[in-house]
Amino acid sequence: MNELNSVTALYKALDKKFAQDIILMDLRNVTPIADFFVICTAGSAPQMAALTETAEETLLEQGMKLFHTEGVAKWVLLDFGTVIVHIFDKESREYYNLERTWGDAKLIKP
Repeated sequence: MNELNSVTALYKALDKKFAQDIILMDLRNVTPIADFFVICTAGSAPQMAALTETAEETLLEQGMKLFHTEGVAKWVLLDFGTVIVHIFDKESREYYNLERTWGDAKLIKP
């Protein structure tokens, strides 16, 4: 399994569902907790649910295993082991600012 191909496929799937500000972060040289973060913003609660479902389906189709899901309304975290997906509402994304926290990570352009 190639995680980079998986996160690229996820980027495309989230983009088709109109996720906002999708970022792919390569954490392999930064931390042992995951190889990649996929971060995006949902414009509404229904869109957050749709993006969560799309992320799960896409990565499961890529052969990845979902280990844990957390959150519902403002921030959903999907833990696929080497890939962690963060889906935020706008205010939570600005508040937690994972891009700044993990600023040493390389950004991937799909």
